Amino acid sequence: MPAPLSNDPSPASSPVPRGTEYWRERVATELGSVRRDLEALVRIPSVSNPAFDQAEVRASAEAVAALLVAAGLPEVEILTAAGPDGRPGAPAVVARRLAEPGRPTVVLYAHHDVQPTGDLAAWDTSPFEPTERDGRLYGRGAADDKAGIVAHVGALRVLGDELGIGVTVFVEGEEEIGSPTFASFLHTYQEKLAGDVFVVADSANWRVGVPALTTSLRGLVDAEVEVAVLSHAVHSGFFGGPVLDALTVLARLIATLHDDAGDVAVAGLVVGPDPAVDYDEADLRADAAILDGVQLAGSGSLTARLWTRPALSVIGIDATSVAEASNTLAPRATAKLSLRIAPGQDPALAMQALRRHLESHAPFGARVIVRDGEAGKPYQAPEDSVAMRAARAAFTEAWGVPPVDIGVGGSIPFIADLADVFPDAAVLVTGVEDPDSRAHGANESVHLGELEKVVLAEVLLLVGLASG
Repeated sequence: MPAPLSNDPSPASSPVPRGTEYWRERVATELGSVRRDLEALVRIPSVSNPAFDQAEVRASAEAVAALLVAAGLPEVEILTAAGPDGRPGAPAVVARRLAEPGRPTVVLYAHHDVQPTGDLAAWDTSPFEPTERDGRLYGRGAADDKAGIVAHVGALRVLGDELGIGVTVFVEGEEEIGSPTFASFLHTYQEKLAGDVFVVADSANWRVGVPALTTSLRGLVDAEVEVAVLSHAVHSGFFGGPVLDALTVLARLIATLHDDAGDVAVAGLVVGPDPAVDYDEADLRADAAILDGVQLAGSGSLTARLWTRPALSVIGIDATSVAEASNTLAPRATAKLSLRIAPGQDPALAMQALRRHLESHAPFGARVIVRDGEAGKPYQAPEDSVAMRAARAAFTEAWGVPPVDIGVGGSIPFIADLADVFPDAAVLVTGVEDPDSRAHGANESVHLGELEKVVLAEVLLLVGLASG
């Protein structure tokens, strides 16, 4: 088993007694190769959605494995685990350098799969041809999360094998489709993945020039709700009036999910405390591309609405398309709902609350059918730990300012799986993105100056953990 980190706050002598400026110069020297590696990875369209070519996901895993071999890790494997249906999941890369006796092991996580591009017309340049503009590198996966991969690789190349601690790199291949075989993977390869500290490079910083540690994550529950009002479509002229079409009834049901202020109106959901920091409204409007005149929804601080309170969105509707519309009343309509849940919320209880609300608010006695979807647990990090102190010190040195503790409104469901399988390990959630990275959207990008700082921060973090 890995050796636990010491809780003794007194510094031990470092196996690599060099200062920050030494490491800063080493990182600067390595940055050109880090960027070339990132560009090569971005050129591989590793979309894990099964509707896309999965050979590209395999090619991406092979490229990552080659980088880790070149970084000097002696054990590099491409592995899969069986999912609930018995079929293997997407390929993941696991690379290891074992710890010297009595030394701890650090596990560095990232993922090599990416989201689909969406509408190509919305991109200023080809999504799989990396392009630099104004200090940012554009391309699908440039930030989420191939920058995380090269940050790990760059840090390992800078450090070599001098630290004496164990290092495991775990690069997943299916995060963008909800990590369906993640729990199975952890259990299957538990011995290979065991560590004292997990560094998850899949989050964001507060803004360019100000780092962040992600200390909370909302969880996720999604569901489909179908409304049925007729056994078949009927003529709107003959029956419209006393009979409402299914889409109108569905719209009325959806409208019950929020109150007049825009807060989620589903009873029984957890609401967390307000964070210590807040988001400037002008910055939020710019970062989210909100149209002029559109008012913000909900009450309380913006960070509370984004991080520690539930949020409910309609992310899809199945109904008659405008192109195929005729003068008939639609008998059925379906919406897909995405419910972000606050830290401390049990996903099963949140699903029960959502189902109860939908079924009890059926307009005009319509038949409501709720089908459960994916569920992911929220996460709340401990306020302090040996690893957290080492991370704060490393980030402060790398950026010149202390990190901000942030929450993330999105979900990384596998964080809770890590905590379940490795309950004694510390989990540090970090990242390369900034508010303008536009992960999952058109014109995704990474700020190259921030990428350099992330590599330096990881180097300093590993040195600090080796010294602790």
